Amino acid sequence: MVDVERAAEAGRRASSRVSEEGAGWSCSQIGTFQALRPSRTGFSWLRPAVLWRSRNEILAQIFGDPSNEVRARWIMARRAQGADAGFRIRPPVGDGYSFLIVGDTGEGDASQYAVVPGLLKIGAETSFAVIASDVIYPTGSGNEYPDKFFRPYKDYPAPIYAIPGNHDWYDGLGGFMRVFCDAPALEARAAGFSLSPAGLRGLLWKKPEPIDEARLAAARALRARPEQRAAQPAPYWVIELPGLLLVGIDTGIRGTLDREQGEWLRETSRADPRPKILITGKPIYDRNTYHPCPIDGGGTVDDIVRDPACNYVAAIGGDTHNYQRYPVDVGGRVIQYVVSGGGGAFMHATHTIPRVDVGGVHEDDFRCYPLRGDSLSFYSKLYRRRLRMRWLYLTPDQGLVLMSRQIGNTPPRRPGTGEAPTVDGDPQTPLDGQDGEGRDGGRNGGVASAGQPGSPPAQGPVKITARMKWAARVLGGWPMPFRLPVGRTFHRWFSELSDWDTPPFFKSFLHLSVESGVLRVRCFAATGCLAQEIQPPVEDEFTIQL
Repeated sequence: MVDVERAAEAGRRASSRVSEEGAGWSCSQIGTFQALRPSRTGFSWLRPAVLWRSRNEILAQIFGDPSNEVRARWIMARRAQGADAGFRIRPPVGDGYSFLIVGDTGEGDASQYAVVPGLLKIGAETSFAVIASDVIYPTGSGNEYPDKFFRPYKDYPAPIYAIPGNHDWYDGLGGFMRVFCDAPALEARAAGFSLSPAGLRGLLWKKPEPIDEARLAAARALRARPEQRAAQPAPYWVIELPGLLLVGIDTGIRGTLDREQGEWLRETSRADPRPKILITGKPIYDRNTYHPCPIDGGGTVDDIVRDPACNYVAAIGGDTHNYQRYPVDVGGRVIQYVVSGGGGAFMHATHTIPRVDVGGVHEDDFRCYPLRGDSLSFYSKLYRRRLRMRWLYLTPDQGLVLMSRQIGNTPPRRPGTGEAPTVDGDPQTPLDGQDGEGRDGGRNGGVASAGQPGSPPAQGPVKITARMKWAARVLGGWPMPFRLPVGRTFHRWFSELSDWDTPPFFKSFLHLSVESGVLRVRCFAATGCLAQEIQPPVEDEFTIQL
């Protein structure tokens, strides 16, 4: 039995905000996750076959996303099969309970399995887990669930629910519905050729793969204990808990809701007064940008989240493969908007996130993992090797100071020492709710100046050179002197094509607990190093009064 409170206390002292070791930079021994992997073959987005199988993403952008139409057929079929009319799930929990949320899991390689030991340790006493987006890469095929779902989580003792991500939809949601809803495949519909966008899309559209039922049955045996079994009613649902509702929505490929799901979301949100957490396949706030998620017929998902009558306290989304948190003031109450997509897929860079100001959120109140400086350092190391350009490499200290200079706050680790910084000479704990990348951004009299971009970093042994500045520019951490969208290009494409199978991985998952009317959310990290398996670091923590 694991005492999560004690583990969290130790995890705060072992995070990347305290030391380079906590970030996984001094990885003297790789974790035990290697023994869990079915093979040493890594998953790579550089393979032409993988990119071709994932073509539905591009086709949906060009010719339109059919997800809403197909989802309507799935919902009609589920209702005919007797699914709960409100798509309700009622897991057995007591007054005090806890659960996990892990996003974007299913690459089936080292980065996914590296999360498993810490998840099993911290989640040993939880009542259930939720996978938020992209259960299976690259196309959600039911034939890939054995090694990318059942095997890694075979020892998790409780039920696992999920909402689909865009990659799960590349298979027409067939694999997802078969595994999580125990639903048979939809009947194929013949489509005649036409020059309409839908007709042209159908010429190249990847069709669902027939599922090997014998192999799937053998995989289900890995999670066959009664306490592990669960069948959810649909790809979107509501989990009813004492004092709290979890509302999961299906955003398809392009991040929209069909009219029927939108009406269900409005009715579900307004009918029950309990506080609610939205779990969505696409985050509403991400990389200092706002994505309210449109609903067919009018309105947005965030309109519902912001409605005081609906009583949402948080919205947690996957799809982006890192951790971010934006506490947004909405009419005098704070809603926590969280990105939690670090459950196993390649890491999306955080050093390309500009100084935060979206939704009225101050940079000092923003959190992310990995730290921007660690992200910059890691990608510099990766591309130095791949491009054979030694001058690109930036040490973790250099990365921290460069990003501090660009963002305008103080590094969370004192460069050159690996220690937490001080404010007015007083050491600060790594989870003092100050800023996302550093310590107080200058607002509380710390070593940073007025907290504006370009403020000098904390004093330390790192001197910024012209070589370091150009390396940061090439890697998207600093702006180019001419207009070139390096940051967005790096985040969207370079990150995806830069998957790796050696630590540190900078993965994460959420542990949520409810006790005495208080919801506590902790972001635990997984680096792939043995030290962080034994003691999973806590990279962020916040509470919400219910």
